[in-house]
Amino acid sequence: MTTFWSTWICVLTIGSLIGLTWLLIGTRKGETKGSVDQTMGHSFDGIEEYDNPLPQWWFMLFAGTLVFAVGYLILYPGLGNWKGILPGYENGWTGAHEWEKEMARADAKFGPIFAKFAAMPVEEVAKDPQALKMGGRLFASNCSVCHGSDAKGAYGFPNLTDSDWRWGGHAETIKTTIMGGRMAMMPAWGEVLGEEGVKNVAAFVRHDLAGLPLPEGSKADLQAGQQAFSTTCVACHGANGQGTEAMGAPNLTHPAGFIYGTSLTQLEQTIRHGRQGHMPAQNELLGNDKVQLLAAYVYSLSHGLNTERLQAEDNRE
Repeated sequence: MTTFWSTWICVLTIGSLIGLTWLLIGTRKGETKGSVDQTMGHSFDGIEEYDNPLPQWWFMLFAGTLVFAVGYLILYPGLGNWKGILPGYENGWTGAHEWEKEMARADAKFGPIFAKFAAMPVEEVAKDPQALKMGGRLFASNCSVCHGSDAKGAYGFPNLTDSDWRWGGHAETIKTTIMGGRMAMMPAWGEVLGEEGVKNVAAFVRHDLAGLPLPEGSKADLQAGQQAFSTTCVACHGANGQGTEAMGAPNLTHPAGFIYGTSLTQLEQTIRHGRQGHMPAQNELLGNDKVQLLAAYVYSLSHGLNTERLQAEDNRE
């Protein structure tokens, strides 16, 4: 703050306090002592105001607020660039600095714990009850909005408790996914295959690859669908439809991995218009140490690690 604005604030603040003090004392001197029957000479709707002095307690309360204001402005920042005489406000008194102090205290308290788990392999962290509880809280705060509080996913978001992983379910792969995020893209094949081709491929994927029955009365040509699949889909999903983790292409032989639905209509929609999924990177938001705990928790979900122990811990709390 410049000297001009600091002086301006000081003059206004101190001047207001002096003016209020003068007003309080000046009006007190001219008051009538004790209660009288004399009125102020005006009335409203038959109601008249008596010329009685203000109660003593009111005067003392007003005077106390002025004394408190003076003491407050001496102890704490409030007069322009004045920092107050109490220690700890050298950089001013703002929410930003209070937040920084709180974060510094949290880092000093929890930093060694995070560092201990960050030095361990993710698989080992996933066996530690304390780490799993911490990772569970991180998941609830940062991941549950998409994957659900039970981590079983939702429409367009994968289930993290099963064994169907688009980019791989190894511990370090999960951490890589959380750290850097993922960008998946299923191209639209409607113009390439045509409407009949889209229906044939969808029927082939649902019936021959996923092992699900076709709706009654379906007229799709499964052989034609297989031929179209072998020329347009194998590059990502493989000849057997078992997917490619390096590309994020799901295993089409596992219906549980169909995050956009398994019905024939939903499969047709996916093939016709394509899909685009985005897993946001958490590196800048959480940092390596917290992602380590989060990855261990996610890893434990599909491996059933310490489930009974965690439940026992929660019950004791």
